[in-house]
Amino acid sequence: MGKALIIGAGGVASVVVHKCCQNPDIFEEICIASRTLEKCEALKNKLEGSKTKITTAQVDADRTDEVINLINNFKPDIVINVALPYQDLTIMDACLATGVHYVDTANYEPPDTAKFEYKWQWAYKEKFEKAGLTALLGSGFDPGVTGVFTAYAQKHYFDEIHSIDIVDANAGDHGYPFATNFNPEINIREVTANGRYFENGEWIETPPLALKKVYDLPEIGPKDIYLMYHEELESLAVNIKGVKRIRFWMTFSENYLTHLKVLENVGMTSIEPIEFEGKQIIPLQFLKAVLPDPASLGPRTKGKTNIGCIIQGIKDGKPKTYYVYNVCDHQEAYAEVGSQAISYTTGVPAMIGAMLVMKGIWKKPGVYNVEEFDPDPFMEELNKNGLPWQESFSPTLLD
Repeated sequence: MGKALIIGAGGVASVVVHKCCQNPDIFEEICIASRTLEKCEALKNKLEGSKTKITTAQVDADRTDEVINLINNFKPDIVINVALPYQDLTIMDACLATGVHYVDTANYEPPDTAKFEYKWQWAYKEKFEKAGLTALLGSGFDPGVTGVFTAYAQKHYFDEIHSIDIVDANAGDHGYPFATNFNPEINIREVTANGRYFENGEWIETPPLALKKVYDLPEIGPKDIYLMYHEELESLAVNIKGVKRIRFWMTFSENYLTHLKVLENVGMTSIEPIEFEGKQIIPLQFLKAVLPDPASLGPRTKGKTNIGCIIQGIKDGKPKTYYVYNVCDHQEAYAEVGSQAISYTTGVPAMIGAMLVMKGIWKKPGVYNVEEFDPDPFMEELNKNGLPWQESFSPTLLD
């Protein structure tokens, strides 16, 4: 059917590449591009013999001109951006300049502040409309599948949605005293930011990890969950009409939080540059360099993730509750694609989003979040591509 340019060569990109190669009728040819060509070559070598033709390229995704040149050389139908969120806008600019559709998994962030806002990308809506191109934002799991889950609930089970609680639980154990399951820089910026949730048309801010509950999750049991801010709350608050409250919860172990607090107290999570031996360094970037590479956690991580949405509202004049979730096994994900479940749950939906745009099913000029499209084709592809979902109509509610 067509060609995809995949920018990035980390754990999530590896999953995207594997999943594209499992769908060679859609992805006839892919190019893996990253700042480090060796990583792209290593990925290509893993999939030797695939029906999908694979090429590689070196690109600095901070430079729009380099991305433009690469697109002009490879001539893809779509760009799947699984690089860093700081590079979203340069890649979107390159897609506009070359007439190519765009998909990413995380919203743009300015490098100097942890903002987690869509405003910069939403500002591109008119440009993409005029160019006749689709930009699909946040086609990962959260954001991504959580938005699709909500749209599915709205379409099939509710007349009005009043509250949404997104619960992201990772019961995996990698055996290290402290490590992050995805890019440490992004992960630690998220966790150390203030919590925030949407209620009655307003955003309410809380100190980092100040609100804690225990939730009993299917297949992984009771876990400590903490209220955090996550970018899909912003788009769901706009796109799910009439919703009164939206919150996001994530699990953290005591061990993880103790390590994080110590690192924060000694200044290692700071993004303010400091001088060290005559050079300017950012402590958080130095910390990232000494922590285990998330891509290396795959072979040693055991256990499961459970990510889903607990939704309350009204159907036919009566109160209704609905819980839709996916359970993913770290070891099964690693056996299939060589990455643990955190990368797997992000990479599979990125491929599905790109597939739906390429098929024309989710193709509409402009900039869109996943919940703005028909959820049914996406939900069907989740079941086919390794992320089957389950549902319950009598979940325990979060007060």
